[in-house]
Amino acid sequence: MYTLLSGLYKYMFQKDEYCILILGLDNAGKTTFLEQSKTRFNKNYKGMSLSKITTTVGLNIGTVDVEKARLMFWDLGGQEELQSLWDKYYAECHGVIYVIDSTDEERLSESKEAFEKVVSSEALDGVPILVLANKQDVETCLSIPDIKTAFSDCTCKIGRRDCLTQACSALTGKGVREGIEWMVKCVVRNVHRPPRQRDIT
Repeated sequence: MYTLLSGLYKYMFQKDEYCILILGLDNAGKTTFLEQSKTRFNKNYKGMSLSKITTTVGLNIGTVDVEKARLMFWDLGGQEELQSLWDKYYAECHGVIYVIDSTDEERLSESKEAFEKVVSSEALDGVPILVLANKQDVETCLSIPDIKTAFSDCTCKIGRRDCLTQACSALTGKGVREGIEWMVKCVVRNVHRPPRQRDIT
């Protein structure tokens, strides 16, 4: 009887919580992506004005509920001096969203180096990675094939994990919902990193 009641309680009042890191260079659009995610999935959330978003120093935290899953986002600062802190969060995370500024060709190799360090980390073995080619609303942006070519050296380091490169415009919201829904499917089916149980509040 206890098992039945316990199962019913979990079904009614708890969600599986998954921690998702949002990584990428500074000015890639990570915080804008986080704000758009919260706006699209949280009914009563009144997001901040996207024009007022500034460079993240440290981290921003946000929560999004998608069906029976709760995603806890950690949006980490992307400045070079802050990238050394990223790996402190790897052990607890269930997924990574890596944001690339597709309009900044000059810094593409720098972004690739940072991404290579992420996918090379043993602490992230098997963790799904969503690569967002952001700012696709700008006419002069790099295409998905351009970005895949630039990052092709990293392919062998991705290993056996779910990985998707997707076009996105965090500013307009294009690709945000699809990216989050893809990530939810991946973290839910990843048996190597079970979720944390959280009461629904």
